[in-house]
Amino acid sequence: MTAPEDLHEWLSFDIDDDTYQFDVTFLTSPWTCIFGRGCPGVLTGPAPELEQGCCSYGAHFTDKADRKRVIALSEVLGPDEWQFREESDVAGGPVYKNDDGEWVTRLQDDACIFLNRPGFAKGAGCALHQAAVARGERFIDWKPDVCWQLPLRLEHKLDENDHGTYVLREWKRRDWGEGGDEFHWWCTDDPQAMVGHQPVYEELRDEIVELVGEVPFETFVEQVRRRPSVQLLPHPSLKKRP
Repeated sequence: MTAPEDLHEWLSFDIDDDTYQFDVTFLTSPWTCIFGRGCPGVLTGPAPELEQGCCSYGAHFTDKADRKRVIALSEVLGPDEWQFREESDVAGGPVYKNDDGEWVTRLQDDACIFLNRPGFAKGAGCALHQAAVARGERFIDWKPDVCWQLPLRLEHKLDENDHGTYVLREWKRRDWGEGGDEFHWWCTDDPQAMVGHQPVYEELRDEIVELVGEVPFETFVEQVRRRPSVQLLPHPSLKKRP
């Protein structure tokens, strides 16, 4: 029988009456963000020269606290840090409620208003991310939740007995809804982003701990490191390399 093309290995364990399931295949892969290093972006065609990454469509907020935090932090950014500071002020702020009743970041020149573009003095990249790094702070405390979580996705489910299951996996095209099918490129699908020098669980340690907590993360790491690497299933994208 032929193995499925998108074959992943999983690790599952219980802690404090909750179940945690980790996508071992992705978390031990060499995926890394290649923003500004040839990332084709998520438009309908390749556009590495725009340096937009996955910021072309703005960001949705997970809740009111997420939105209010980002708005408050945006107010401390000066025009030397944020290319579209003035445009945001004129528009009434960097976020708005769209036609579907969802709070999102505004778009400016066909991308997120927080995205500084090539040629800006501070360089291309998220103004919130850059400001956090410049201040010696964690960018995950500054950016919208969805922005620092990508390409990780945490799902929480409750069964009929209120038993919780947390599933940590890679973010796939389908998680964007119908729009994901229109992307010319998505980073977890392609070996171009599988060029990191350490596994995802090390590179994105802070993000994973923020999502699942310290104890589940350390339990995962302990179990994975007990096993010889030869036994780990390679990520499907690595099989696409010429």
